[in-house]
Amino acid sequence: MLFTELNLIQPILRAIEEEGYTTPTPIQQQAIPHVLKGTDVLGCAQTGTGKTAAFSIPILQQLADQTFQGKRKIRSLILTPTRELAIQIGESLAAYGRHLKLKHTVIFGGVNQNPQVNSLQSGVDILVATPGRLLDLMTQGYISLLDLQIFVLDEADRMLDMGFIHDVNKVIRALPDKRQNLFFSATMAPEILKLAGTILQD
Repeated sequence: MLFTELNLIQPILRAIEEEGYTTPTPIQQQAIPHVLKGTDVLGCAQTGTGKTAAFSIPILQQLADQTFQGKRKIRSLILTPTRELAIQIGESLAAYGRHLKLKHTVIFGGVNQNPQVNSLQSGVDILVATPGRLLDLMTQGYISLLDLQIFVLDEADRMLDMGFIHDVNKVIRALPDKRQNLFFSATMAPEILKLAGTILQD
C-alpha cells in the first residue's frame, strides 16, 4: 500500500513526499482511514512505528477541510506525557502541514510561559501539550477547549506510569462531549483499557 491510496489531499501528499515517505507503516495504514472517517480509534503500536503520523496526518486533513471566520480556536488537542514528545509532535505537524494554512503550538512546563501564552493568544488550530502546563494555562484562563473537535491521548501507558492519570481525567472533564477521541499506547495493560473505556465512544 502507498500513501496515495489513503484518500489524502494533495497538499499533505506533497509534504509526505518531500519528507521522503511513500509507504505507510501498519499503524498508519490501519488508523488513518478510520480517523478520516471521524470515528474514535484505539491504536496500539510500539514507539518508533509512526504513531505520530497515524494521527497527525488525518487531523491536519480534517481541519484543513473546514473554513472558519475570525480568530482561530483550538479544534484539536494532542496530550502527551513529556516535553520531548510534545516537541517531536510539533515538528511532525509542521512537516506534514507545511502546505496548509493551519497553525499549531506546543506547550510544556519547565520554561517561561509567556512565549507560549503569546502564541495561544494569536490563535491556534492544533494544541500539543503536556498535562501540567495545559491545566495551569487553563486555570489562568488562557486556554478554552469549548470548540474542540478532536482529542488525542498519546503514549497513554507512559501517562499512567508517570502518575498523570489524575491530570488527564481533569482535562477530559473540560472537553466538549461531542468530539472524536484518538487513544494511542505502546501497551494495553488492563488499566489502559479501563482508561480507554472512559474516553472512547464510537
